Amino acid sequence: MANMAGVPKTPGPGRMPPAHLRVTNQDREHVVEHIKAAYADGRYDKLEFDERLERAMTARTHGDLMPIMNEIYGPNAVPQLAPMPPAPVAQEGPAESHERLGGALAHLIPLLGFPIVGPLLLLVTGAKTSPYMRKHALEALNFQITVVGATILLPFTVVGIVLLPFILVFGVVLSVVGGVKALQGDDFRYPMTLRLVK
Repeated sequence: MANMAGVPKTPGPGRMPPAHLRVTNQDREHVVEHIKAAYADGRYDKLEFDERLERAMTARTHGDLMPIMNEIYGPNAVPQLAPMPPAPVAQEGPAESHERLGGALAHLIPLLGFPIVGPLLLLVTGAKTSPYMRKHALEALNFQITVVGATILLPFTVVGIVLLPFILVFGVVLSVVGGVKALQGDDFRYPMTLRLVK
């Protein structure tokens, strides 16, 4: 059956859709994946990446998306807005012994009187090359920031003065538990923690 007059035909395989056609969420997501791949390859700096990402996510028509794809691959290199093949997911292997020790130190150094400095030092040194150490250092740092904040603010209230000793003991116990978990190669999450540092 012939198409009705004025109704655009669906583009065939290998053909670019008309610029005025509305895009779907899937179309936007496909282009976002290409932008991320280009950024990972070093084609964009952070500002350019953010700008292209915003353009892709707010695109309404294929005419809004095509310039982004043309910029990455050239006007004749992309016949359609095809999805990127899924990138292989890197499997995180078991933590090495020195990583487990570093993770444990992130939890235990605060008990020596360096509540924030200890995890922070590990975060900017060994944790740079070890995702495992970074995970534990971040968790310990955020917990210590929460405890220090509580010890400063709670004495201003009567209830806070009563609770403060329990919070300090609770903090010591949790730090020891976190250190043991890190040594065992396990993850650990502190309860009631403000995670201000990402």
